[in-house]
Amino acid sequence: MNAPLIVKSPHIHPHVPETAFGIWFLQTNTWTLHVLERAFKDIEPLIPERRASYPVVADVGCGWGRSLKKLHDRFAPQRLIGMDIDPAMLDASAKEAAGAGIRAEFIQCSSSHMTLEDNSVDLLFCHQTFHHLVEQDEAIQEFFRVLKPGGILLFAESTKRYIHSWMIRLLFRHPMEVQKTAGEYLALVRSAGFQVAPQSISYPYLWWSREDLGLLERVLRIKPNAVREETLINLVAVKPSV
Repeated sequence: MNAPLIVKSPHIHPHVPETAFGIWFLQTNTWTLHVLERAFKDIEPLIPERRASYPVVADVGCGWGRSLKKLHDRFAPQRLIGMDIDPAMLDASAKEAAGAGIRAEFIQCSSSHMTLEDNSVDLLFCHQTFHHLVEQDEAIQEFFRVLKPGGILLFAESTKRYIHSWMIRLLFRHPMEVQKTAGEYLALVRSAGFQVAPQSISYPYLWWSREDLGLLERVLRIKPNAVREETLINLVAVKPSV
């Protein structure tokens, strides 16, 4: 296999660097199994008119590259692109892809200033990336721009309720002033021009997204309130064909 193409940007865009704990956590099995794999299982059934293959697939904020094989195996892309603002993450993702025998290319860029061409991507994957972004309004417009008409955005995100919790404040670092509720994220995606059907939205309430890490339910068998402020939103958005 040829060495992966990594295009690095000379420009620096505003972002909030992750903590050492956060960088470590993204390499753990807990992240891979309980966060990433769980998101795929939840969001895949939400895809309308699911195709066997999506020719161009891009991962926004690919991090350590743990999602690349999952995207490759599920969506059979002819071109797989990993994007991240951190060059060290791109190097790590390239090694991950090479180790999995996957052909991919990598671009260093901000989500709010992508270097991809207009209408060039069939499927855009944004998993637990958006709450890291400082320029969220610009980013969602970029997502819309680079997707082909009829292309889909897989959007899996933690909400303000979770990011503002004491545990996440202690262990991670985020731009706190831009965090949004589930409803606000949904409104933002739709405001960019995306179509989001009600049946393409999910609000999982996973153990790791709760301040007690789900101990009340798992140990004491106390069910969570049915009426609550959601900690996660997963959705599939479609760029209209016309």
